[in-house]
Amino acid sequence: MFKNIVSNSISLIKYLVRWGGIIVPVAAAIGSVVAFFLWLLSWAIHFRFAHTWLLYLLPAAGVVIHLLYKWYGKSAERGNNLIIDEIHQPGAGVPKRMAPLILVTTVITHLFGGSAGREGTAVQIGGSLANLFGSWFKMNESDKKIILSAGVAAGFGAVFGTPLTGAIFALEVIVIGRVPYKAFFACLIAGYVGDITVSLWGIHHTLYHVEIVNTGQTFYGIHLPVSFWLLAKVILASAIFGGVSYAFVQAVHLVKNFSLRWIKITWVIPVVGGLAIIGLTYILGKPDYLGLGVDAEYIGAVTIASAFQHAGADAFSWLWKLVYTAITLGTGFKGGEVTPLFYIGSTLGNSLAELMNAPVGLFAALGFIAVFAGATNTPLACTLLGIELFGGEYAIFFAIACFTAYFFSGDGGIYSAQKVDLSKAGLTKSKYLKRMFGKYRL
Repeated sequence: MFKNIVSNSISLIKYLVRWGGIIVPVAAAIGSVVAFFLWLLSWAIHFRFAHTWLLYLLPAAGVVIHLLYKWYGKSAERGNNLIIDEIHQPGAGVPKRMAPLILVTTVITHLFGGSAGREGTAVQIGGSLANLFGSWFKMNESDKKIILSAGVAAGFGAVFGTPLTGAIFALEVIVIGRVPYKAFFACLIAGYVGDITVSLWGIHHTLYHVEIVNTGQTFYGIHLPVSFWLLAKVILASAIFGGVSYAFVQAVHLVKNFSLRWIKITWVIPVVGGLAIIGLTYILGKPDYLGLGVDAEYIGAVTIASAFQHAGADAFSWLWKLVYTAITLGTGFKGGEVTPLFYIGSTLGNSLAELMNAPVGLFAALGFIAVFAGATNTPLACTLLGIELFGGEYAIFFAIACFTAYFFSGDGGIYSAQKVDLSKAGLTKSKYLKRMFGKYRL
């Protein structure tokens, strides 16, 4: 028994040393590229703020993005879904061109006012560079899956400053209902190294403040840590967050399918999308729903940060951001979905808090993480996201919100390559497929 313990300990140490030696340089490289991307993205956004006429060139920018992917993109067009498929079953690999293509086209999208995010870019940078290192190290199929997962963790952790969330997200996003812990150590190291590297390059992340509120109540002389009335409000709001997650996913698919069906000349699709964004901005009379939604273009603009304050969002800010993002991504512009989901969730939380007479900051934070959880089917990662961004005081509410939204967001999500091991209804993979497709002859 003693010999077995010693042998297992030595094998474990070798495993940790090997993967630590591999992951640190990979994650440092990913973090460096993400830091450059964040710097470039900030420049593009503020340059557009200073030159508002750039919005009118959005249709032309869309054509440029379309042609870049048509001429050079090939399989890289599938983005995050290609990386998820490669983790499921390594095959053709992730093309080297994916990282520079998504970086350039995301910056173009934001420079001209498209409503998109940045996590898709960071994840694709991570996956592309991790695949490149994997080919250099001549890794087998099993190790290739681990290093690709670590690349996703490094990219996600670096772009948001949430390394633990990045590690869990990289594991949870692959298969609904199952978390493969074999890659956890590599993902954890990657997330932290990626985040530290971004900090070392002098890039800072947005800080959000949730005011302290008393969430307890006295019940027949006994103090309870959670108020039943507040808990009921949280559950109701979280069910709505899940419904909006579902609406977002369907809206993106609807715009994409409608465009492909009715616009036969493919380069015209981003032109129509760009014109729609310009038209909506003209009708609404303000640019609040363009770009990331993190920095304010003018004093009083609705942003993610403003949603944490009373009267910091309009009643339908969340709906307009959903429409803008669905048009942007559905017509071929690049970026990601997550930051727009943060915007949609936090502004919706603000509106629901005003309606329910609930704490505004807390409900903005709940919407921030819960809409994301429902759209990506990653409730555990999003619970940790809430803790990393807003602190652990409201961890129980974060968990309730994320898992409630997850269950109310329907089947599917923004990543079509996700597989199902255990469905939200508790069905195993085989029963889930039978329920979904049993009445059809395949």
